[in-house]
Amino acid sequence: MAVLAVCASPLIASYIFYYGGFARDMAKDNYGTLIDPRQYPIPALNATTLDGKATSLEAYKGKWLMLRAGPAACDDACNKQLFAMRQLRLMQGKEMERIERVWLVTDQEPIETLLLREYDGMRVLRVDPAVVAKWLPVEGTEPASTHIYLLDPLGNLMLRFPQNPEPKRVKKDLYRVLKASGIG
Repeated sequence: MAVLAVCASPLIASYIFYYGGFARDMAKDNYGTLIDPRQYPIPALNATTLDGKATSLEAYKGKWLMLRAGPAACDDACNKQLFAMRQLRLMQGKEMERIERVWLVTDQEPIETLLLREYDGMRVLRVDPAVVAKWLPVEGTEPASTHIYLLDPLGNLMLRFPQNPEPKRVKKDLYRVLKASGIG
């Protein structure tokens, strides 16, 4: 009887661990922080393109948007985010056409031409920094420029990724939303 108890104990422990909810608490389904879009509707950004033409994020409705907001002076953290956005889009393979990359520039300073060429295809819009600061959710006192955000094809803010995102985990989140979504 003791031999049976010793042999069955790992099986019993695994059932208790799994069905007791311990494993589900440890494993998180998504990497990015989910955002309730009702709390953060897209404001009137009064955005302009780099050549001064009026535009808005509405122009990209129907596409998933990976969004970064910050000043035109692109430091190392900014460069890493722009690089990650480009690579994450490319990692989606045939689904990459469903994703647009958008950089909301929060000042009127010039952007380096080399930087624009390096991230060719990215949409760059100038916006009011006060509007962006009120709109994009952050944790504590950190600025919105520390995160990459994801908007769905209907224009709803959905996910916020951490400052230095793990590409494999972000890729997994993007794969899931693109697979589950029939739009965009």
